[in-house]
Amino acid sequence: MDTPTLSATQQHAFLSLLDDPSPAVQRALLAHFTQVGPAAAPFLLSVARGPDRLLAGHASRFLHELKLTDPVREFRDFIRSLNYELESGALFLARTANPHLEVGRCCAQLDAIAARCRELIVEPSSTREKCRIVNRVMFHEWGFHGNLEHYTDPRNSFLDQVLERRTGIPLSLSIVYLLVAQRLGLELEAVGLPGHFVVACYTDKLPFFIDPFDRGVFRDPDEIFTLLRAHHVVPQITDLAPTPVREVLCRCCRNLVNHYTAAGETARALLFADFVREFEATYERNSA
Repeated sequence: MDTPTLSATQQHAFLSLLDDPSPAVQRALLAHFTQVGPAAAPFLLSVARGPDRLLAGHASRFLHELKLTDPVREFRDFIRSLNYELESGALFLARTANPHLEVGRCCAQLDAIAARCRELIVEPSSTREKCRIVNRVMFHEWGFHGNLEHYTDPRNSFLDQVLERRTGIPLSLSIVYLLVAQRLGLELEAVGLPGHFVVACYTDKLPFFIDPFDRGVFRDPDEIFTLLRAHHVVPQITDLAPTPVREVLCRCCRNLVNHYTAAGETARALLFADFVREFEATYERNSA
């Protein structure tokens, strides 16, 4: 018997129905995708990774319900692809812990934060002035804050959990800040300081740094060096250099190794240690 497939006509029809609010339509789609089985995966995956975030959320839900995805394998594939994009990588990483993560919901939350910032920004404004607006929205209106009480809680490192709980560690809060900034067209960079993570702006006349863990406080280079000395680190000018997306995500995995180890969850710690090795091996293979 021939394996069922989705024709181009069917794909076009299903694309128009994915966001239909009717429960009957959604049940009919699920029934058909179930009948087609794995052959539905390429179509749903292409939509889940596409630019329409509403449709992406619905496609992801069907993929989860049909159990057609392997989040661990997908994150490994992402690592090996060398196509490192921060938002996709953070979502792939989060799905390794929460396979039922609603991608569309995460993107919609980031969109909402950025939309509120746009309401408050008055042009012409400098990057620093726009970052003050981002600070107001993220840390005062939305209530994002550093999780000092439970710093090693692994949930602090997963994008969906940080957005839901509005708390995290320096690295994850910096990721949220950067994703909001991207939506606003701001040229900001991740900076992985020794033992801390901040966001930097190099486009103004004088560079400045933003500490999302400290509710967005602005620091100049001298203040960053003072912060490092307070943590018994001898500052180097290279500490202020931008951190590539690859290393941002790899550092997320290193944090999770430490935090899962502290929680006594050895299997999960080993999984994220394996991701760290995958990042390092991929980098070595392609930089030789």
